[in-house]
Parts: sequence; C-alpha cells; structure tokens
Amino acid sequence: MSVTAAGDGPWLDDAAGRLVRPYTVSNGRTRPTTALDLMSQVMATGATPLGYLGPEHAQALDLCREPVSVAEVSAQLKLPAVVTKVLLSDLVDCGALTTKPPEFYHKPTDRSLLEAVLDGLRRQL
Repeated sequence: MSVTAAGDGPWLDDAAGRLVRPYTVSNGRTRPTTALDLMSQVMATGATPLGYLGPEHAQALDLCREPVSVAEVSAQLKLPAVVTKVLLSDLVDCGALTTKPPEFYHKPTDRSLLEAVLDGLRRQL
C-alpha cells in the first residue's frame, strides 16, 4: 500500500482510494454560490485571494491560468463535479476567478454535429 505525503497532492491510497473524502474538501457544502455549468469557462483574474483557501483551491486556481471548462478542472483535480463547482465558486466569490457561461453554437440535435461526433468516435476505435 502506498500513500502519498500531504504535500504531494490529493491523499490517495492504492487500495482504499481517496483518504480525504471529497465533501471534506468543500467543508460539507454541496451547493456553489455561483451558477456553474460543466461547460462553463473559468479563468484566473490574477487577483490574489484574501484569507486562507485550501490546497485544492490553489490547485484549481493554478489550472485556470488559461480558460478551461469546469469539467476539465474537475477531471484534473479528480474530484466530483459538485465539489469542484463549490471550490470554483469560492474563487469566483473572492475575485480570483472569472466565469463565462457556455456558448452553444449548435442545437444539441443538429444532425451534422451528431454525425461529426460519430465520425470522430469511429476514428478513435
């Protein structure tokens, strides 16, 4: 069994998984104060957050140097989307992040878009 040190990112145990439960990271909160969609784009403003924010906040802020989707931040942090949304909304509230709602250029039922996705998936297999 290998356990990473506290400063080495999320505490993981090969057998048990995450040693610090995700909702501990968000202090038990399950609702972000800012409405964020998984496809919302977030980006660091360059402002330094005031007060103490946890290491996951710092990791999220580091990932947001360039515009990135909430889903991508969640995947990189290896946290559930709802926990990531709470972390990101904390950063938005303190002025360290800015958010942009997703832009939908196509209707979700646009046949040409669905065909392009299908072609891309076929090429991957």
